[in-house]
Amino acid sequence: MEKPQIRTELPGPKAKEVLQRDEKYISSSYTRGYPLVAKAGRGMLIEDMDGNTFYDFAAGIAVCATGHSHPKVAEAIKNQADKLIHMSGTDFYYMEQVDLAQKLAEITPGNFDKRVFYGNSGAEAIECGIKLARWYTKRVKMFAFLGAFHGRTMGALSLTASKALQKERFAPFVPGVIHVPYAYCYRCAFGQEYGECTFECIQYIEHVMEKLVPPTDVAAIFAEPIQGEGGYIVPPPEYFGKLKKLCEEHNILLVDDEVQAGFGRTGKMFAIEHWDVVPDIICMAKGIASGMPLGACVASSEIMSWPPGAHASTFGGNPVSCAASLATIELLQGGLIENAAKVGAYILGRLQEMKEKYPLVGDVRGKGLMVACELVKDRKTKEPAKKEVEAVIWDAWRKGVLLLPCGKNAIRFVPPLIVTEEQAAFALDVFEKVIKNQ
Repeated sequence: MEKPQIRTELPGPKAKEVLQRDEKYISSSYTRGYPLVAKAGRGMLIEDMDGNTFYDFAAGIAVCATGHSHPKVAEAIKNQADKLIHMSGTDFYYMEQVDLAQKLAEITPGNFDKRVFYGNSGAEAIECGIKLARWYTKRVKMFAFLGAFHGRTMGALSLTASKALQKERFAPFVPGVIHVPYAYCYRCAFGQEYGECTFECIQYIEHVMEKLVPPTDVAAIFAEPIQGEGGYIVPPPEYFGKLKKLCEEHNILLVDDEVQAGFGRTGKMFAIEHWDVVPDIICMAKGIASGMPLGACVASSEIMSWPPGAHASTFGGNPVSCAASLATIELLQGGLIENAAKVGAYILGRLQEMKEKYPLVGDVRGKGLMVACELVKDRKTKEPAKKEVEAVIWDAWRKGVLLLPCGKNAIRFVPPLIVTEEQAAFALDVFEKVIKNQ
């Protein structure tokens, strides 16, 4: 097993040169956690400008599902680039776009005819979901959840409620969005304990519809099956069944944001499958094409029956991205989804052991390779340990492991689906060492 190697100070001299130029030319809105300057990637490893190598337990923010530059994905990209790079699928036809749409229709939940709209990102997939829900239902209002992250374009940002900073000085937003608490059992907004509660989080939505928002005005409820940027919040098993029932009672569409949780990451092709719920619209991106820009919105043929010109994208469904996605899905179905479930269970188990040993670890949660560890100053008060999260991430980087935060005070483990148990053990050993030192 090729392990990380730290050969210089971090950041090294070549990396520092790039950082100086970056500070001059790149938008200050980007949120880099630490000064890693990537040069190359292969499998689980990222190499920086100075030859230092790291295990990537961020996977390019849950994008590189098959690892960095997987040979089969790279070959598919090269072959397609030699044939056709762009033709704009909104105005012309090409086979790669249709091949991928057929595959997405086959692998998404629901035994009915489906159609696919292509974009370039998760935010664009959500924008499509917003417009489609309004067009089909002829309603305007939408529910979203506190803690949710759906993107930063104006429509998607209107649904997002992850950090107030993301909305500062950008208002007004798309009107008609109502935010309600998510099923965050570790920090229940209603002061309840799972197992003893009556799902006040669902009852609250009903209460809002009774007092404030008539359900006949509501087009859709947008939900991440596992909240991503909100802290990798896994709802209780009954939650999505109850949410879907509520939607059906009022003819409200359930829009499933699988941008971060989808494409095998949780040990299922789509995370919503853990709860045997079929959403009305599914939005996806990130892991869909192993790093190539691509997003998609999938719905039944009945719902996605809008007329030509209602919505379009010049670059959406680019043939090179489609080729990369087809290769990615083949690899996922060829064993990587099962590997995500297996190695994810190992990671979750190791973190649970750390929770028993270190008071700093307040909560551990996740499914498959979408796992988080929430750090707290005090287990009784659950006061967020924000500074400790930053220190742990920096110290892990210095020891060769790339990690990212999520939520207020959690650290996520979201490696490529090719990760081995041995590689996970290395990263967890590093994590435990730095946890001990806090």
